[in-house]
Amino acid sequence: MAKIKTIFACTSCGATSPKWIGKCPHCGEWNTYVEEVLSKDTATEAKDKAWKSSSQASGNRPVALPDIKTGKTDRLSTPDGELNRVLGGGIVPGSLVLIGGQPGIGKSTLLLQLALQVPYTILYISGEESDEQIKMRADRLGGQAGNCYILAETNTNKLLKHAQNLKPDLIIIDSIQTLSSPHIESMPGSVSQVRECAGELQRFAKEQHIPIFLIGHITKEGSIAGPKLLEHIVDAVLQFEGDRNYTYRILRTIKNRFGSTDELGIYEMQADGLREVSNPSELLLSQKDEGLSGSAIAATIEGMRPMLIETQALVSTSVYSSPQRSATGFDLRRLNMLLAVLEKRVGLPYAQNDVFLNLAGGIRVDDPAIDLAIVAALISSLEDVAIPTDVCLAGEVGLSGEIRAVNRIEQRIQEANRLGFKEIYISKYNTKGIDPGRYDIELKVVSKLQELYFALFK
Repeated sequence: MAKIKTIFACTSCGATSPKWIGKCPHCGEWNTYVEEVLSKDTATEAKDKAWKSSSQASGNRPVALPDIKTGKTDRLSTPDGELNRVLGGGIVPGSLVLIGGQPGIGKSTLLLQLALQVPYTILYISGEESDEQIKMRADRLGGQAGNCYILAETNTNKLLKHAQNLKPDLIIIDSIQTLSSPHIESMPGSVSQVRECAGELQRFAKEQHIPIFLIGHITKEGSIAGPKLLEHIVDAVLQFEGDRNYTYRILRTIKNRFGSTDELGIYEMQADGLREVSNPSELLLSQKDEGLSGSAIAATIEGMRPMLIETQALVSTSVYSSPQRSATGFDLRRLNMLLAVLEKRVGLPYAQNDVFLNLAGGIRVDDPAIDLAIVAALISSLEDVAIPTDVCLAGEVGLSGEIRAVNRIEQRIQEANRLGFKEIYISKYNTKGIDPGRYDIELKVVSKLQELYFALFK
């Protein structure tokens, strides 16, 4: 008979302890240990994998590195160009991909829309919705794919057995927190259940060479719910994020064993599903006829994609003894640093003013090249002088007030040129190897913030 073992597991990092403790020694969180009941098999009892026949059982043996044969892995290409970009060129067979995001942000819609569009056999496993509910959502998305099979099941042995019989090209599971393994005597969504179910799915994906997409819940802090081991097990972790007040959704790569982690996919939420945004620059730039102060255009790059984003700043006299600082889509600490540089190097008074910064479209940008546009927007709002709408900027600001070079400047120039901008301000250290005659846009070279100040506002 199986021996019943009780342990205490941390819901934040997945660490275990034989007794309850208040503070986790691994992640430092308080009151995160919960009791878990495990079913430990004896030596004569092995876990019965219902999905795997005895004829498929085979052991691995050590192989010398030169003897390992490699071949080109054919990725499964999807009609979704944004998802292909984020995954590094398509879906790798045998991969395990985890998608996390806030409730109602569109994770299930994204994957069901994918299942309805791809010309492959799809097994969509749902532990949260019934077959009829999924059919209603598919009708709203306008899809009637005959190659998409729906299964409402939470038992891992049963769903993997169905997957073994169907042999689909792709499996979608919504969500990992609803699955339960019969080998673990604990509730679905617990640390031990999530860890065990993810391990079984990983073994199935690698042995059968079937890619699996997992939908994961997130905590109130925004991290993937469950043990941190879940993110280590999977091959790729994608974050689906966005503001409910905006229609845009951002698909970011947090981890990717088969591609870059700098890629970004942008979608627009519509009544009939998610629409790919192939040209985000036109959507992230506001349409205004007359110039307004406090607005500047930044030429940024996310992954391999150049984008032009509007930065908006508002500087007003503070009515409190302590001025307010607020930033949406930008690091607040870096904003404070840029304000200190402007006050120290240019002599502009920001200490007694409230400063509010916003990046249009609800997108968050970490590219250092956006510094120059933010500085220009801050000066424009303070001086109440509008920057021409056909001017954009790309440069990093240093602590001594110098404008530093940024990477891939030619892609930024080409994107600004394509969208019809007349001038772009860049660092003089970025001009090496650039032929200004190749572009219709005029290159404005600056090396210090004082030069930018006199060029735009004096």
